Amino acid sequence: ILDRAFPNRPDPRSSTRILSGLAKKTVLDTTMLVFAWHERNNFELNYYHYSAVIDACAKASNWTMALQLLSAMAKNEVESDTIISNAAISACEKGGEWE
Repeated sequence: ILDRAFPNRPDPRSSTRILSGLAKKTVLDTTMLVFAWHERNNFELNYYHYSAVIDACAKASNWTMALQLLSAMAKNEVESDTIISNAAISACEKGGEWE
């Protein structure tokens, strides 16, 4: 579906808006599919893309995915900050993994 919706590469801002919109709707599975689509198409993912997806993880209490994304940020040399770290901590707390 995304390949048909974006025959040309979407610009980074459009991608961020899509991921943020999905995160706000708390549809983590779809958010992750869109994020993975970007990865498969060698899209350069930035702070805002990761932030939107980690926020979706926090809302869905998916602490494992939030921590995996933090790790991927470091691996891909995408800078993190306290906002993203707090979202990951929130996912851990909501998932009962805060101890």
